[in-house]
Amino acid sequence: MSERLSPGDTAPDFSLPDADGAQVSLAGFRGRKVIVYFYPAALTPGCTKQACDFTDNLDLLAGHGYEVIGISPDKPEKLAKFREKEDLKVTLLADPEKKVLEAYGAFGEKKLYGKTVTGVIRSTVIVDEDGRVERALYNVKATGHVAKLIKDLGL
Repeated sequence: MSERLSPGDTAPDFSLPDADGAQVSLAGFRGRKVIVYFYPAALTPGCTKQACDFTDNLDLLAGHGYEVIGISPDKPEKLAKFREKEDLKVTLLADPEKKVLEAYGAFGEKKLYGKTVTGVIRSTVIVDEDGRVERALYNVKATGHVAKLIKDLGL
């Protein structure tokens, strides 16, 4: 079970391939706030809803200085399909080895339909301009999460 992050922690840096195979690193976003969200699988109903909600609110979030990055264990090719099919505008990164998921506490035991399973824990971590964790939210719901996040951030 990976350790969960807390406000004030230094966000673990990462460099992962995006849907086109280009490397994207957290360090490249220094000076900007980043919403990093972790989801189980591209092209599934809940994850599609969440990604579409982030895309629909991207202008609002960007207007307040937030970048949005979605990370899943999918391969870049699947992320490209997901982006094209749903017309997504958020940056999608591939973490098939689950190293970043684990570093952020977003992979481990969770309840799924009453059973304990090991997998991706739907999570959102907000990283400030200096690379520190501002908020770390775990076991978030796919539906309504973005609206709640916007409300909680006072945007």
